[in-house]
Amino acid sequence: MSAASVIRYLDRDKFEIVPIGIDKNGKWHVAGPELLQNQTKSLAVYRNVPEVVLPSNPEAQTTGVVSVGPGAVAGSAQFDVIFPVMHGTFCEDGTIQGLMELADVAYVGCGVLASSVGMDKDAAKRLARDAGIPVAPYLVIPGGKWEKGKSEYLRRVEKELGFPCFVKPANSGSSVGIHKVKSPGDFETAVKDAFKYDVKVLVEKSITAREIEFSVLESSVYGEAPLVSVAGEVTPTHEFYSYESKYLDENGAHLTIPAKLTPEQMKEGQDIARRVFEALECEGLSRVDLFLDKDTNRFWFNEINTLPGFTSISMYPKMWEASGLAYSDLLTKLVELAVARHERKKKLSREFTPD
Repeated sequence: MSAASVIRYLDRDKFEIVPIGIDKNGKWHVAGPELLQNQTKSLAVYRNVPEVVLPSNPEAQTTGVVSVGPGAVAGSAQFDVIFPVMHGTFCEDGTIQGLMELADVAYVGCGVLASSVGMDKDAAKRLARDAGIPVAPYLVIPGGKWEKGKSEYLRRVEKELGFPCFVKPANSGSSVGIHKVKSPGDFETAVKDAFKYDVKVLVEKSITAREIEFSVLESSVYGEAPLVSVAGEVTPTHEFYSYESKYLDENGAHLTIPAKLTPEQMKEGQDIARRVFEALECEGLSRVDLFLDKDTNRFWFNEINTLPGFTSISMYPKMWEASGLAYSDLLTKLVELAVARHERKKKLSREFTPD
């Protein structure tokens, strides 16, 4: 759905768009021009079309294969920049970004480092905490220590965090595998389910809070502080902002943009979002999600999304629209930032050259 929206709103006077889909077997397929006329909510991944090879091999002459990147074979497509509108494992965890780095192709969004640590909720929280950003209490359960340490982890949760608490995979998206655990008797089942999605599980203290989000955008002037949008607020109609409330229930949450904050709270939240973006060495874009404690009015860093949802009604573009930056202009800026970064990195030396 995000890809369909991005394709629809990219400026056709500036960009020639080539849609590529990835099937569940991991094969890349380049779609025909008819997909660009598709006005449906989501896009299909066609399998009876040429596959995409990345990186390109100048010596390859396989019929029907499209090579991408410098030195592409004759008759194939050559791209200036790739816009990875993808979510979840292998898509926003630095994996696909590493592939594009190896292929020497410009791409939109954060690089390998920020994508990787941003996806790992534990690593992101530790970096934020080291930068002096407030992080709510939590503990980590490594997969290799769970079976022998169940009773000890339960004891620690009761003592350090209390119930209810939240159990979630460290590396996952869209609230997959997240459980609100209300009693010790439900703890083991929740942890077991979270381990279906990752080898590391987080247990977080439950805070009575408002969910406040900010869109962050790298400055067009290299080295200047990133830009931060006005805040948005997510108010789930479910018990928390679960996968079901995000994707399966059309009325699963109410979105308020701008969020009803005092000028002081807005400024403080924007400052925290900017500091998180810089602490994780993000580039391009990210959405920073905070908790605003209802009892203390204190902000806590929750998580960062380095490839947030990108439909026309998603929080990231909507918050920028409310801040005066139109969706189409936002997409153009992101592409321009990707090209500028690639040009900078091309000037770096990859071998030692003594003076």
